Amino acid sequence: MRRPLIAANWKMNLNLPQMRDLVKAIADAILARKLSDACDVALCPPSIYLFPMAKAVQGTAIRIGAQNLFQEKNGAFTGELSAEMVHETGAVFCILGHSERRHTIAHLEDDWMINRKARACRRAGLTPILCVGETISQRLAGETLDVLTFQLTAALIDNRPQKPDDLVVAYEPVWAIGTGQNATPQQAQEAHAHLRNTLRTLIGTAADGVRILYGGSVKPDNAAAIFTQPDVDGGLIGGASLKAESFIGIISAAASH
Repeated sequence: MRRPLIAANWKMNLNLPQMRDLVKAIADAILARKLSDACDVALCPPSIYLFPMAKAVQGTAIRIGAQNLFQEKNGAFTGELSAEMVHETGAVFCILGHSERRHTIAHLEDDWMINRKARACRRAGLTPILCVGETISQRLAGETLDVLTFQLTAALIDNRPQKPDDLVVAYEPVWAIGTGQNATPQQAQEAHAHLRNTLRTLIGTAADGVRILYGGSVKPDNAAAIFTQPDVDGGLIGGASLKAESFIGIISAAASH
């Protein structure tokens, strides 16, 4: 039985007082409703706030993740953070290959770089949240499953997880990120089932324990329908994670399934 994970990607939003208030509201709700009995929760703030957020969640069921890292261990890489540095902040997760980094921010990341970052996570003891997903043109061309196979396989070359908890996969259809559009529950399940089958060819039966999250305009009013799908194990939440009420609603939906 895979335990759901709801991970918040705060992107470049909120200031420190707002984050502290949000953490308190989320932690209080998790405790009062006993949501941690059935669901894991992670928050991924901007990197400058990793240390204070790791401190803010001490004594709670919430874990912290980074939004990105650099693949090298050290060196002349101005402005970058190594996996070891991220780990020292108290983070346990790191988002890799998010569509905004693959496609929006000057096309910074390709599959080879993401593979190297995933290997850096493994080296430092971080769990990558590996994002994969197709663009609208790829979906309309019928290439969705091929794209998912390639992205997932490329990320795991010479980097096979040893156990299910060493990897989290997030399916994020690029056309649904920040657009208000959303894959139907059936479309999400088709993609997630394909990803799990691809994982089985790569890592065998351990694939059955790997959590595959859905990311793409998840909100409290559509979360339950998505999370009931058999291969959907939670969500990578963007905009809806910036407000306590909506994020808690999504956590509650995951904990109920």
